[in-house]
Amino acid sequence: MRFDHDHLLGIEPLAPADIATLLDLADQYAALNRREVKHTDALTGLTQINMFFENSTRTQASFELAGKRLGADVMNMAMQASSIKKGETLIDTATTLNAMHPDLLVVRHPQSGAVDLLAQKVNCAVLNAGDGRHEHPTQALLDALTIRRAKGRLHRLSVAICGDIAHSRVARSNIILLGKMENRIRLIGPPTLMPARIDEFGVEVFDDMEEGLKGVDVVMMLRLQRERMDGGFIPSEREYYHRFGLDAEKLVHAAPDAIVMHPGPMNRGVEIDGELADDVARSVIREQVEMGVAVRMAAMDLLARRLRVRRAEQSDKGVMA
Repeated sequence: MRFDHDHLLGIEPLAPADIATLLDLADQYAALNRREVKHTDALTGLTQINMFFENSTRTQASFELAGKRLGADVMNMAMQASSIKKGETLIDTATTLNAMHPDLLVVRHPQSGAVDLLAQKVNCAVLNAGDGRHEHPTQALLDALTIRRAKGRLHRLSVAICGDIAHSRVARSNIILLGKMENRIRLIGPPTLMPARIDEFGVEVFDDMEEGLKGVDVVMMLRLQRERMDGGFIPSEREYYHRFGLDAEKLVHAAPDAIVMHPGPMNRGVEIDGELADDVARSVIREQVEMGVAVRMAAMDLLARRLRVRRAEQSDKGVMA
């Protein structure tokens, strides 16, 4: 499998062929994860460090489980109590990390671009687990895998992304990925939760759920990112749910076989009805969680292969010199 990327910092640098390669390998890991013995030796001898500067449960657990199933030595650094809190810069952190000789570094950071900066300073492969409002590439990839498995394809579908678009890195990564795969993308939400220059995104924009959901194949709901809001973006949660929360009455306007997605964590009764979220006939939210481990295994496997090739080439050059 050819994957010529040293890091996974975002969806933007990936070609459709790269995405297909990642998803094909993730499909294999999804099958492995359903077996009694779930381990492989793809990362045996390598060290994975998880650095989460923002609180996370499912993403960090998913990366940790993925690394362990691949045979890596996995370490979680408690960044909430780290030297960063004492004034250490990211550059200092990178220097410290280089002294530890890690092979894979998984980073979540509240500032857009921080993960890219670390990738420039460390001697290992870096995976972006979410940076500010910028990107969350593995979430978009696991969403893509979930869609492909449910619909049988990832091309020329109609996808509605609903809710807090402005503050969502998940929305941005999905817009980029789904756009690369020639899908029709609709954004639905109040104008206060739409990003600036939305007309440059190549998407359709709706502030009415009934109109926006007409005939769509995929409905992707987003959480209200209250931790990133600094003002009154919605009148109230009750009013928001009435207008933009997904329930059976609104979903009837989508295609009869439309699937319902949510990256989690869910606010039941705010952006989605609880019964609909648990409806196994329409909801693929649990499958998204399952595919998250498989996609992260695939991403780390491919980056590790690339890392080994680079190190072998550097070693050969050293011998020749």
